Amino acid sequence: MFYSTHNLKEYNTFGIDVTARYFARPQTVEEAKECLTKAHRLALPVFILGGGSNVLFTKDFEGLIISPAFMGIEVQDQTEDKVCVAAGAGVTWDDLVAWCVNRNWGGLENLSHIPGTVGAAPVQNIGAYGAEAKDVVSMVEGIYIDTLEPFRLPADQCAFGYRSSIFKHGLKGQTLITRVSFTLTATPQPNTDYGRIEEELQNQPDRSIQSVRRAVIAIRSQKLPDPKILGNAGSFFKNPAVKASLAKKIQEEYPNIPIYPSEIEGHHKLPAAFLIEKCGWKGVKRGNVGVHKDQPLVLVAFEGAKGHEVLDLSTQIESSIQQKFGIQLDKEVNVL
Repeated sequence: MFYSTHNLKEYNTFGIDVTARYFARPQTVEEAKECLTKAHRLALPVFILGGGSNVLFTKDFEGLIISPAFMGIEVQDQTEDKVCVAAGAGVTWDDLVAWCVNRNWGGLENLSHIPGTVGAAPVQNIGAYGAEAKDVVSMVEGIYIDTLEPFRLPADQCAFGYRSSIFKHGLKGQTLITRVSFTLTATPQPNTDYGRIEEELQNQPDRSIQSVRRAVIAIRSQKLPDPKILGNAGSFFKNPAVKASLAKKIQEEYPNIPIYPSEIEGHHKLPAAFLIEKCGWKGVKRGNVGVHKDQPLVLVAFEGAKGHEVLDLSTQIESSIQQKFGIQLDKEVNVL
């Protein structure tokens, strides 16, 4: 359960070859508390690592990495219209989506094929194709790293925002999530308005949530490289929210740029991939790292790549976007 000098190459989708001074895979809350107690005694920094699909290691971690292995999926409550499902933080996210979609419980289908674990979903407020984790999360449970005390936070206390939450900001580095509950609908109404879902549904037998899931998987498989083949963490940057006046100015120069609504009043959201491509980064390779040839929002790490190389490339991209468009891109990936 508690290992010394553990290699993390298989625990991050960039495939960066770094080590953790200590590494643990607790399967129960009590085991997690034992690990944290030992870390406190040794005065070690602690980092909670889910599926490693949203993290960039730039060096060895001189502390304790905890990769939660809390498993299991269960139905907590069910009515004619709603179903409440709880899953352990260590459950693979797409396994949960498949489990629910196969039972015709709606709400997660548009989030199919997203890498990572259940415990990471509320931290990042993962989202895709017009859906976000916050739309279905009802409760997040865990323990505080410093005090080992339990917590239960309902969704309205999680400060969910675009790819953010209280766990990423106000409580960053302070919690270990053990279980997440979701409220799903027993009478699903597929959401097909976003991206290419409607187009891809033409290749499916019907418009069920099962078909929506298959469509999303097909689209994501076409757009995003498989990290088992080419190291990456999916979207490296967030789509920026900019003032409406700036969005309009950019659209005048690039009439085909998509513009999306923003949670921020007086702002619109622009696709970071479009901006990156217009700065000439699509398909660029710099040493052992590069920008994906089909999806410029994805930075890739070839064999032997170091984390600082990926970080340096991202900084160069940010600088060029700032210079050309006057927009500061924010990283979606957590850099260590």
